[in-house]
Amino acid sequence: MASFCPVTPQSLFSTSHFPHRTFQPHSLLPLHSPHLFRKSVSSLWGTDSPTFKIHSSLTDFTVDVAVEEKKLPKGETWSVHKFGGTCVGSSARINNVADVIINDDSERKLVVVSAMSKVTDMMYDLIYKAQSQDKSYISALDVVEEKHSLTAHELFDEDDLATFLANLHQDIRNLKAMLHAIDIAGHATESFTDLVVGHGELWSAQILCYAVKKKGTECKWMDTREVLIVNSTSADHVDPDYLESERRLNKWYSLNPSKVTIWTDVDGVYSADPRKVSDAVILKTLSYREASEMSYFGANVLHPRTISPVIRYGIPVIIRNIFNTSAPGTKVCHPSLIENEDKKILKNYVKGFTTIDNLALVNVEGTGMAGVPGTASTIFRAVKEVGANVIMISQASSEQSVCFAVPEKEVKAVSEALQSMFQNALYAGRLSQVAVIPNCSILAAVGQKMASTPGVSATLFNALAKANINILAIAQGCSEYNVSVVLKRKDSIKALRAVHSRFYNSETTIAMGIIGPGLVGSTLLDQLRDQAETLKEESNIDLRVMGIMGSKSMLLDDSGIDLVKWSEIREEKVDCTADSGVASHYNDWLRKGIHVVTPNKKANSGPLDEYLRLRVLQRQSYTHYFYEATVGAGLPIISTLRGLLETGDKILQIEGIFSGTLSYILNNFKDGRVFSDVVAEAKEAGYTEPDPRDDLSGTDVARKVIILARESGLKLELSDIPVENLVPEQLRASASAQEFMQKLPKFDHEISKKQEDADTAGEVLRYVGVVDVANQKGSVELRRYKKDHPFAQLSGSDNIIAFTTRRYRDQPLIVRGPGAGAQVTAGGIFSDILRLASYLGAPS
Repeated sequence: MASFCPVTPQSLFSTSHFPHRTFQPHSLLPLHSPHLFRKSVSSLWGTDSPTFKIHSSLTDFTVDVAVEEKKLPKGETWSVHKFGGTCVGSSARINNVADVIINDDSERKLVVVSAMSKVTDMMYDLIYKAQSQDKSYISALDVVEEKHSLTAHELFDEDDLATFLANLHQDIRNLKAMLHAIDIAGHATESFTDLVVGHGELWSAQILCYAVKKKGTECKWMDTREVLIVNSTSADHVDPDYLESERRLNKWYSLNPSKVTIWTDVDGVYSADPRKVSDAVILKTLSYREASEMSYFGANVLHPRTISPVIRYGIPVIIRNIFNTSAPGTKVCHPSLIENEDKKILKNYVKGFTTIDNLALVNVEGTGMAGVPGTASTIFRAVKEVGANVIMISQASSEQSVCFAVPEKEVKAVSEALQSMFQNALYAGRLSQVAVIPNCSILAAVGQKMASTPGVSATLFNALAKANINILAIAQGCSEYNVSVVLKRKDSIKALRAVHSRFYNSETTIAMGIIGPGLVGSTLLDQLRDQAETLKEESNIDLRVMGIMGSKSMLLDDSGIDLVKWSEIREEKVDCTADSGVASHYNDWLRKGIHVVTPNKKANSGPLDEYLRLRVLQRQSYTHYFYEATVGAGLPIISTLRGLLETGDKILQIEGIFSGTLSYILNNFKDGRVFSDVVAEAKEAGYTEPDPRDDLSGTDVARKVIILARESGLKLELSDIPVENLVPEQLRASASAQEFMQKLPKFDHEISKKQEDADTAGEVLRYVGVVDVANQKGSVELRRYKKDHPFAQLSGSDNIIAFTTRRYRDQPLIVRGPGAGAQVTAGGIFSDILRLASYLGAPS
């Protein structure tokens, strides 16, 4: 073996059964039987295939060096270790093997391992079950996964554990697909069998590698499928191709020189400045070009001039933390090495984001610039003469404007030089202006995989737009490794967080503030807590409550409040669902790019001119205003009305029972019961406001009628709606709710007479709100309906709304269900939050 596999110092091989083609590793050594190894190779390729690769896994672990060295020595003698399945059959035994390897003081070591004890038999059993179409192969594979997962948990540190488990889970998913194919076919080819069974050796080698790494010796996997070559000779036999294997090994050496380690005070290069973006992550790898771009734009990676020599000689560079030597740091190296070592990060086409602050944007424009050679050179000659540094340049294709960013401290000299240089052109009108926009920042997105990948820039710009951030200028080189935008400095951190969240977090991240943690607010917080993980996993929606505010205190957390532990403010039961003071801020919030989701009726039913300004602002800004819960709690009333209007239907009338409280009272006001007793029962059950007059007055229903009327296009004020008040006139000025309830029985006869008359006529009483679109009016009143009418069929506190339209003229469209209560109201708000997430890009 040493004669054709002179690998690097301290190396670890796995033996496995993977045929080549497009699959996974094959055996390096025939640990189970020479016949099995030879048979699996020849059966895949046959006698017509002159050469093919033998697949295995290789790990080399070397001590970090902080200086440039020459190519690693190949060496002449080796210490070779081979460990069978029982030797690596448990975490304790794997630890013992790791100690043996480390304690061997040989300069160069080669290690070969089998699968963990019994694993090979388990893998063959999977094949047997699958080709027998026995579905228990699924649970059997889960047992295999659990065995390796438990071993890893007992051995690994957190980072290595996460890496191994991610690879393990991916392998298991692939195996399930393969076994499913075998199940369907009812037969397993030899190549498929080898492919499945060989995973055991691959996993045991990885586990041993990480076990050695945990003990302080750095480990790195190398895939020897690209190195070791064999030729088929006859059935069941292969011979190594020594010359081709050596050539490939030399190539491997050329791509794996020693490393440069740069010690600093951070754990590596972050995806964004962690002081500005709390959930920035350490980048495991960067290409030389990515590091160069990020360095230029201010990231604390490498000095830009450091990049040139390491690129020239292909020297990997590691940035590590001198105060946290356990952190692996960030490796800067050739792109091909990144693709082999760090496949997980490749899903993010943008590696990192960085900003440069304290800049000014200089804009030179005029119709006289178009088609005039030398204008740009004249501009930048003037800039050069004052010694200013141009950070970024952008020019319109029409050639009528050129803008560029310079440090703010240099912009005055630049502006004066340009004014002087183009004095005649400005006077003659060939140039219209030399303008300076101060207080700017540049946001740069960097990533080698951005090149030739459609949609990256669109995603970047979309994230900025949804954060209500205006872009002043854009620049992108033809290499497509970097997209830079100029924006106002006040938006710099907000923009950085928005784009980082869009590329690195869930598909859609929404930061929320909850105002009023009363009954509805606290119920919403509980619903958000219970559903958060499901939304992340299944819908890629990350909902973060950043602030909870009551009337006297406020809880804030930049990284998101733990909704299990927000008891600091839970004591304060403040309900803002009807607070006009809160509603008065909606206009300012929308103008600042803050989306608003509310059950508060005051804004939409307040003065008409304020309502119209609010709607105009919403349409003009890149913000959303949702208020489904203002009319029917969790019932889809607003969305149903909008759907009808947006699809071209014409609303004729909206009629409904909008008050869950009054629905409950009138549903139970029958069979000889007196009105005051039913009201007292409703109050005791919590269906009414603390003062039942707030419900009986009909004002709440009138506000809902106004909201629906305005949604239907009517320009009505609340005072335009006649309201039948069910509070006896003599009791409207009662000093307290208690006094009102004590005196209410004296007036039972008035409404009891109406109920008796309705009952005699085969009808029921219902308190309804009506929007008469045809006649442009609305009303709130007590009406009588036949007992077979849908409004007469209600029970409990249900609401019901009937839409009569051009399409639904003969049979109105009915929406019915619970229209009151903390759970359904919070659910309606939650639904609006998810609708906002959908509008902001979450998958539907």
